[in-house]
Amino acid sequence: MAEIKPTATASVKATSVHAKKDGNMISWIAPIVCIIAGYAIWRFMMGNPSGFAEPDMKGGFWPHHLKPKDAFHRIYEGGIIVPLLIGMFLMVVVFSIERYLTIRKALGAGSIADFIRKVQYHLANRNVDAALAECDKQRGSVGNVMKAGLRRYKEMISEGNLNTEQKVIAIQKEVEEATALELPMLQKNLVFLSTITSVGTLIALLGTVMGMIRSFAALGEEGGGGAAADLAVGISEALYNTALGIGTSAIALIMYNVFTTKIDSITYGIDESGFTLTQSFASLYK
Repeated sequence: MAEIKPTATASVKATSVHAKKDGNMISWIAPIVCIIAGYAIWRFMMGNPSGFAEPDMKGGFWPHHLKPKDAFHRIYEGGIIVPLLIGMFLMVVVFSIERYLTIRKALGAGSIADFIRKVQYHLANRNVDAALAECDKQRGSVGNVMKAGLRRYKEMISEGNLNTEQKVIAIQKEVEEATALELPMLQKNLVFLSTITSVGTLIALLGTVMGMIRSFAALGEEGGGGAAADLAVGISEALYNTALGIGTSAIALIMYNVFTTKIDSITYGIDESGFTLTQSFASLYK
């Protein structure tokens, strides 16, 4: 009967990595607030009666003002889809700021490559405490993962019940568990930017179609030069929606790509950290 080797988890205490307390209130509050703010901008700023030669003083949810005096108030003619697109643009701004602050904190202090080289140097000199001190200085996701791995690394040096292979597996498991807690925090809320990238264009297309329907309906009802004003309003509604939707989607796509690139660099640093720890231990503590 084949001999069964004991696993690292059988003789090693549970992981020292703990889940982070991280509320996600912004994920459901921000979209609602942004849509309300988008309507307020459209209704009370772009739709201010003072900006129109023929205002609809009855007010209401969607006053039908005519003859805007300038370009800003002319956007109001884009129709009811405009506040939704403005709200989506505000969402891009809010989540871009939130992701920037989070990822900037995750990058930590200084260059990730320099940090890993310093840790490698200290480990090569068997100075684990100095390597841990470098993690405290780095204060980023790579530093957090490396610190969790170094703590288990330090424990395995004096562990006498496991062989080298089992100790390396224990270190690797600690790194993997720390990584599993760090990566979701980096990727959270990026789904809003990726969704707006595609949905923004579709909503703009809906506004465009509604504007064109209005244009052709005006031509069909009145015909000739009498429908020129209604035709112009319908076309402007279509074009304003198109411009706002494309612009919002373009900005969302740019920010999404910027943040994913930053996350990829952090992920690469984390992977390199795990490789550094396991290779160092396997070579120095055989």
